[in-house]
Amino acid sequence: MKKRSLVLVLVLLMVFSGVVFANGSQEKSNSGVKRVAYIARAQGDSFAAWLANAIKDEAKNYPGISVDLMDGQANDDKENTLIENCITNKYDLIILQANNGEAQTPYVKKVIEAGIPIILTNPRIKGIVGANSVDADPYEQGAVNARLGLTQIPQNATVVVINGPAGNMHSTARRLAWKQEFFDKRPDVKIGGEQIANWNKDEAMKYMEDWVQSIPKIDAVISMNDNMAAGALEVVKNNPKYNNLLVYGVDGTAEAALLIQEGKMTSTSFQNAFELARLNMKLANEILYGGRTELLDTDIDCPLITKDNVQDLIAVYKKTGDLK
Repeated sequence: MKKRSLVLVLVLLMVFSGVVFANGSQEKSNSGVKRVAYIARAQGDSFAAWLANAIKDEAKNYPGISVDLMDGQANDDKENTLIENCITNKYDLIILQANNGEAQTPYVKKVIEAGIPIILTNPRIKGIVGANSVDADPYEQGAVNARLGLTQIPQNATVVVINGPAGNMHSTARRLAWKQEFFDKRPDVKIGGEQIANWNKDEAMKYMEDWVQSIPKIDAVISMNDNMAAGALEVVKNNPKYNNLLVYGVDGTAEAALLIQEGKMTSTSFQNAFELARLNMKLANEILYGGRTELLDTDIDCPLITKDNVQDLIAVYKKTGDLK
């Protein structure tokens, strides 16, 4: 996929209207309308909710498609049951945001065996034959932050690391990027604490509360998503000891954009949920109505967002109504 600059991506975003949250929709009875199931990893996760909203909103551009949103609740058993129910209910197409690729793999194979087209999004699942994927490159999402950290994190610093779910391809690839692009090149930096917070702000807060008590000095928070980074910042927001704390995340959520504008968060990699939704729905329409049989495996761009360009992202969120 041809790389696009942040400016071009932001210009494209300006065409989107505000998104409306929806937990699901009733099956349309209109003859000829195709039924698509969108299974979200967890609506309690800020990015997953943003992507689900964007999918629902983008679906309005396709009157021949009815999208039912389903919440996997960050639970493999729940998500796998939803997949099986979609097969039983003979959906025309499934878009799946896997919670744990390994756990969902057998059920994705069942979908393919049932002859139902499936699109894997945010994240893709490697090694599955017969599935489409619309995603971002999680290694590069981590790497753009790690390369910046090389120039910012001081010598002999102590950092803490907050990971996403074990087995999640985005979490592991972002962490690998930090290892290869930063830690392998900066042996002087010590990891004072590292935990899995499952993309969850409250879990990240709990670990950060422990770390500020047990670690004399924390120079940086390296988080695999914005939601967990925001949780860490919440713990130290009124503590002048952490005024110079460096904090890195991934997603480019509206909350992260404001935190960067305020000088509290250092950087994030923009994972454009609007663009993911656009590509998912475009592909779904091509499969259902355009006779497409060729599988698609594509990535969106992941530009770095810092104080230098965050105003462009904030302008987008104001346009969509996510920020006032």
